[in-house]
Amino acid sequence: MENIKMKNGKIIKVLIISFAMFLFAGCQRSERIAEEAKLKAAERNESVSKRFQPASSSEGGTTIDSALRLAQEHAKLSEKYSASQQQNLELTEQNGRLKERLAILEPELKQTKKELEEANKLVVDMRIELNNWKADTIGFRDEMREADKVQLETLLKILETLGGEVNSPPVSSQGLNADAENNMQGGSNEKE
Repeated sequence: MENIKMKNGKIIKVLIISFAMFLFAGCQRSERIAEEAKLKAAERNESVSKRFQPASSSEGGTTIDSALRLAQEHAKLSEKYSASQQQNLELTEQNGRLKERLAILEPELKQTKKELEEANKLVVDMRIELNNWKADTIGFRDEMREADKVQLETLLKILETLGGEVNSPPVSSQGLNADAENNMQGGSNEKE
């Protein structure tokens, strides 16, 4: 039992010593914080007291002069503040008007984009149709040339059968093509 009492006594002593050390350390820290707070308060008080002192001894100003100067500065700052508030109100109103205009113009923009896409599709379709028409026309031109060639050959045979004289050489596909090209260009292949 005595052993346990001795151990309990030692434990209690260790606890008391450690509690005292923590208490002492905490007090030092709170004293340090309090000193820092006092220094900051003193600096603030000093800056406030400097406001009402003349700027320099050579100006010969008094506390009243300093107060008047500060009042004038306050008036200037108040004017700047009211001007900036007015400007802020104007900008807020302008922003509101722009938002309203944006709300009106956004649907119009969407509609215009939709119409532009439709017009673009229409132009593409028209181009495809035009290319098809051009190809068909060129193909038909060749068919017309062939039909003209056959018709001319037939006319020549009819003339020969009726006993007419033909002064031109027999019609060939090359000659017909050259004649057709000359006729298209405005020239003729007649011999004089």
